[in-house]
Amino acid sequence: MDKRILKVYELLFEAYGHQDWWPADTPWEVCMGAVLTQNTSWTNVEKAIANFKSIGAMTADKVLQLEDSDIEQAIRPSGYFRIKTRRLRSVANWWIRNSSKVPSECSDDELLRWRHSLLEVHGVGEETADSILLYCFNLPMFVIDTYTRRMVHRHLGMEPNMNYGKLQRIFMESIPRDTALYNEFHALIVLNSKVGCPNKKCLDNCPLRVISE
Repeated sequence: MDKRILKVYELLFEAYGHQDWWPADTPWEVCMGAVLTQNTSWTNVEKAIANFKSIGAMTADKVLQLEDSDIEQAIRPSGYFRIKTRRLRSVANWWIRNSSKVPSECSDDELLRWRHSLLEVHGVGEETADSILLYCFNLPMFVIDTYTRRMVHRHLGMEPNMNYGKLQRIFMESIPRDTALYNEFHALIVLNSKVGCPNKKCLDNCPLRVISE
């Protein structure tokens, strides 16, 4: 347990308040976003999702009915459109087979089985799998991303390239096991990494400076 983790959350929440993240109309839209946001900005993902909405392809079934060329055209704003077309098809197939079977609550072992099921899907890594579990199915898996690594390195003195599972355990053992908290915390880290602690340097308005100074 690292008591500083909870302090980080308290400081970020005091600074920014409730975030209501992930922005989407349906769980499948969240899942699409989790795949498309790989190696790009959220602004570009929003453009891609808007393209799918414009052609009425906002379900896994409808995505699979599209030609590759149509998916590629819709995905193009998010980059790597050919790679992401294959990934989106793979995730859509998983979704059709499994999304109705994922329980609202499950044991730790069952949660890990669902996580493993997602990790077997082409193009789904740990961050994407955990994002789907947390934001689509409201299951307690804390998401570790580039922003989280930047934050713990700058403000908590942790290794920036720490093993994903190790860093995830530090977070999950340091704060209450609560999906709403995991959701809020991750969203706050992302927001602060954009407006208070961007890639180049930590800004004067970053609420976490009191920890690292």
